[in-house]
Amino acid sequence: MIEQGEKSGKGEKGMKGKAARTFEELHIYQRARELTNEIYRRSRGAAFSRDPGLVDQVRRAALSVLSNIAEGFERGTTTEFIHFLYIAKGSCGEVRAQLQIAHDQEYIPRDECHRLQNLSRQTSGMISNFIAHLQSSDYPGAKSARPQRLTREEQAHRLEQLRQTQQANIRRQKEYYQPKPEKTNKPDED
Repeated sequence: MIEQGEKSGKGEKGMKGKAARTFEELHIYQRARELTNEIYRRSRGAAFSRDPGLVDQVRRAALSVLSNIAEGFERGTTTEFIHFLYIAKGSCGEVRAQLQIAHDQEYIPRDECHRLQNLSRQTSGMISNFIAHLQSSDYPGAKSARPQRLTREEQAHRLEQLRQTQQANIRRQKEYYQPKPEKTNKPDED
């Protein structure tokens, strides 16, 4: 589980300071998803869509931000997660550069270009802050974490299940190995 940083937008109510159990709960993932959806929406525009190479490249860069956050989280170690976050951060820069080209080619207006670039900068900044948080944390990641301890009730329930299973196995073994009555081929006595 990864500790959450600052609260920062849609779908994040109640997560401040709590550990994320899935990458979807991470604020940086939610912001990267917002960025990706905005890039897809904007690149469907008539002028932009006539340049399939740029459309493909900017979409791939935005997807890379989102995907690297998810993959890094799922790797299970803080070191690997940080590595993938740096890749996601680099992809934010790639998105900004490609948006500038889209504006230069007059595929998107200046204000829209700036809005999307600011969203990309904000996402990159959130990733930087999260990297700093992870680097200052002594949590090694889920792969290294100790298994969760069971409560006394859970231990007692688990032990009872094991006892019942063991007793059922013993009964089956006794039935299997119990001598069977011999069949005799005696003629009927009249």
